[in-house]
Amino acid sequence: MAYSVNTSNRISGLASGMDTDTMVKQLMAAERMPLDKLEQDKTWTTWQRDSFRDVNKLLYDLDSKILDMKMQRTYSSKTTNSSSNSVSATATANASNGSYSVQVNQLASSAINVGSDLGLTADGKKIDPAKSLSSQFSNVTVPSSFEFSVYNEDGKSDPFTINIVQGDTLNSVLKKITNSGADVRAFYDSTANKVVMERTKTGNFNTSAATDTTADSGHEIIFGTGFLTDTLKLTQNEEKDGKNADFLYNGKLTVTPTTNSYTINDITFNFNELGTSTVTVRNDIDASYDKIMAFVDQYNETLEKVNGYLNEERFRTYKPLTDEQKKELSEDEIERWEEKAKSGTLKGESILSSGLSSMRQNWYGEVDNTSSFTHLTHIGIKTSSNYMERGKLEVDPDKLKKALREDPQSVHQLFSNDVKGSGRGIINRLEDSIESTMKNIESRAGKTSSVQNQYTLGRNLDNLDDRISAFEDRLVRIENRYWRQFTEMEKAIQQMNNQSNYLMQQFSY
Repeated sequence: MAYSVNTSNRISGLASGMDTDTMVKQLMAAERMPLDKLEQDKTWTTWQRDSFRDVNKLLYDLDSKILDMKMQRTYSSKTTNSSSNSVSATATANASNGSYSVQVNQLASSAINVGSDLGLTADGKKIDPAKSLSSQFSNVTVPSSFEFSVYNEDGKSDPFTINIVQGDTLNSVLKKITNSGADVRAFYDSTANKVVMERTKTGNFNTSAATDTTADSGHEIIFGTGFLTDTLKLTQNEEKDGKNADFLYNGKLTVTPTTNSYTINDITFNFNELGTSTVTVRNDIDASYDKIMAFVDQYNETLEKVNGYLNEERFRTYKPLTDEQKKELSEDEIERWEEKAKSGTLKGESILSSGLSSMRQNWYGEVDNTSSFTHLTHIGIKTSSNYMERGKLEVDPDKLKKALREDPQSVHQLFSNDVKGSGRGIINRLEDSIESTMKNIESRAGKTSSVQNQYTLGRNLDNLDDRISAFEDRLVRIENRYWRQFTEMEKAIQQMNNQSNYLMQQFSY
């Protein structure tokens, strides 16, 4: 039993010879039948709440797919094809269909500077980049610092300072350069015994070469004398400068971007090698069709599962098992019983039936807009005429692909015309119905984060808990009363036995 009773001062059949324990248990079994009913009601309500939440999860997943169905790119996906390896391309939904000639005359490259051989240490060994600088380079002062600068996208020089501290190694200093935010990568090559500094960005950002004849003219990574030159043996004029890409668009427009990628008219061209290529852009009908079908399939699956809940048979004779009943059954028997007991938790629930009705109505309705299509049937989509399908969507692939090929913008408007009233797109209407149904379910069954008093079934569970607690207290009082009565009976019988024994003793004299 879930309740506790006071077991002290009990006399169990000593005088009467009766099995008082068994008799009290049998009496209490009858008394606790209403408590079993309350606990079964609580279990059923919990199952019902969880089933509602499972449905809400299905609707949430479907609702999450709606954003994609609102986007123009879903209906106007583009595919590109290039006539050669010199150029590849991608296009957004806004790109114009057609052919584009791209002649790549130069690829963008990044600036790089490689120092001369670092030589040997004092003991005749090659540099160990993991050992401290001061132990291998006699001209390094600790602590100290050095500076370098790089040219940015605005054509200006940005200075950077690197500090050398006690215990720094060649590797740690080069790592400081790399992590300085200068868009420079620095490392030591042990085979060549040289230090490399290179830009992580392609392009020529220092355009001063035409007007400046100094040693720094046109270079990307600038440094004077000091640690970089004296210790790492880097020389300014050894830099191989970065270059901009150079391409000719449609035989007329010359562009020199700093990277090997450039976007014109919502088409991004990627330059792979020198040469000329013709890039063709067209509607990607298959991609758009697949996205629409993926949503239709998920909608149909959601519809089928929710209808399954609504029409699932309820076996009223299979009540939730109590803890005492479970003790008498095997695990397999419990599993088979609960499969029947849990069936029909949402059978005929009006929240779900009205929600599905609203969702189905969205597909039937006409969309009052200025596009070529105002009804789903115009693009080959309709609800099944089979009553058993309960409103599932059917798609004519050829008709849908034809609509996507000829007028993807009108298909987009039919699905997602974000206005109020009769012109509202089908997907927008569906979203309204889904979110309204989800709110109704949350009001009834809450969310996993909800407190029980915030939703209807939760308040029912609180009420059942209170009733169960009160009934358990009542059972304690009833059981104590039974035991008092049996105890008084035992005392009375014992007293009679004592008197009888006394009389027998008197007669024996």
